[in-house]
Amino acid sequence: MNTLKTLWAEGKPALNGWCSIGNPFTAEIMAAQGYDSVSIDWQHGALDYGDVLPMLQAMRASGVTPMVRVPWLDAASVMKALDAGAMGIICPMISTRAQAEEFVSYMRYPPLGQRSFGPTRAGFAMPGYGVAMNDQVLALAMIETKDGVENLEEIAATPGLDGIYVGPADLTLGTQDGRLPPGFDREEPEMVALIQRIAQVCKANGIRACLHCGTPDYAARAISWGYDLTTVSGDTRLLAGAAKASVDRFRALTGKGNTGTEGSY
Repeated sequence: MNTLKTLWAEGKPALNGWCSIGNPFTAEIMAAQGYDSVSIDWQHGALDYGDVLPMLQAMRASGVTPMVRVPWLDAASVMKALDAGAMGIICPMISTRAQAEEFVSYMRYPPLGQRSFGPTRAGFAMPGYGVAMNDQVLALAMIETKDGVENLEEIAATPGLDGIYVGPADLTLGTQDGRLPPGFDREEPEMVALIQRIAQVCKANGIRACLHCGTPDYAARAISWGYDLTTVSGDTRLLAGAAKASVDRFRALTGKGNTGTEGSY
């Protein structure tokens, strides 16, 4: 069973962790911190499929819902991530209803889709894995482009699509013609309005709204706007932030200046 679906059925929001470091130990640490789900970033993370599978294995003991952001709208990567045990797929750069329909078709076995049967790891990790998983895996499309925003209502109405995942950085780049720099936790009125509109369209179509955030405070605001899942930061930023805070505290307490290297992440 997909625990995210259970959580949402109870009317509760979900907190998603994010892994960009291709290492099972890092994935295991993240999964053990109390997140409801943890996503592996196969698109922009420092990892490949050889890292994805052992990272999913490392998450299993925590009971967290494992998800993967695939590199692109590609049948092979979607199906291989599912076969490795992902319970949700985040697909970037969905700009049209046709692309959303194609994505959904890769997610499910016939007669609902065209997924090929061969759950290499999932079949061992989840005994009885089969067509019944059509109802458990989550298909989350990323709306990030100007075309995606223009086609938002049509995309959200795609049969079989479970939700929309908003990446604010690419959404800003895609809709503001270079006027604003990419980044999380947007405060510009036009971006806040767009992010809120996406949540409203999701609700109107009975699907889930998901947002990538930089801080817990912004994530809590997003929940108040109607978002069902928020991602807060990620392993690389959390590691860099904790290390920098520790170094800064030491320098402040000892009065010792920097040795010549300065954190710049």
